[in-house]
Amino acid sequence: MHTGPSPFRHLSPLDRLLDSAQNALSTVLGAPRAARANPGLGEPEVVLDEPERRHAAGLMRINHTGEVCAQALYVGQAAVAREPATRDHLLEAAQEETDHLAWCADRLRELDSRPSLLNPLWYAGSWAIGAAAGLRGDGWNLGFVVETERQVEAHLEEHLQTLPPADARSRAILAVMKDDEARHADNALAAGARTLPPPIPALMAGMSKVMKAMAYRI
Repeated sequence: MHTGPSPFRHLSPLDRLLDSAQNALSTVLGAPRAARANPGLGEPEVVLDEPERRHAAGLMRINHTGEVCAQALYVGQAAVAREPATRDHLLEAAQEETDHLAWCADRLRELDSRPSLLNPLWYAGSWAIGAAAGLRGDGWNLGFVVETERQVEAHLEEHLQTLPPADARSRAILAVMKDDEARHADNALAAGARTLPPPIPALMAGMSKVMKAMAYRI
């Protein structure tokens, strides 16, 4: 995983693709490390009944998959970004998404569950989408970030409302994630994001619904 934006700036296009491949392996098969403390560790662990545990695990599996997709999107976009400032912005956001990925993985283990078996597929598709968005130019690149983060922020709010009431650990993680996603969107807007045309947000929302339905169970 990247710990900062500067090393990527000086890579050749081929090196960026190789770096992206390494990120894919680390994200899907590795054990990502968070740079920040897991916000759930400050909350007491409670024993959930079996339906509550399965539901909480399903929601956290969705969020883990969402972070796999976010890694892929940002790294794909950064691989083709034209301006170093845009690339740095994307990689900085990707580093925080690494925190989210690690926190969700930790919580899944605590819930005696696992990530989605389809994560390699989600990663590959998201990287391709991110690279395609990036090829349109940096303004569209950042616009894609804004729309992605706004949609993620909305589904995190939904999960905060539907988690089992006693699951304070998952709720603490999602609350910090939601704040981070909102900040990523605001930063992309300030950096010059363009508004995506109407068909694209709807398509993104439709794909997200498919991912959430499948990741909850598989």
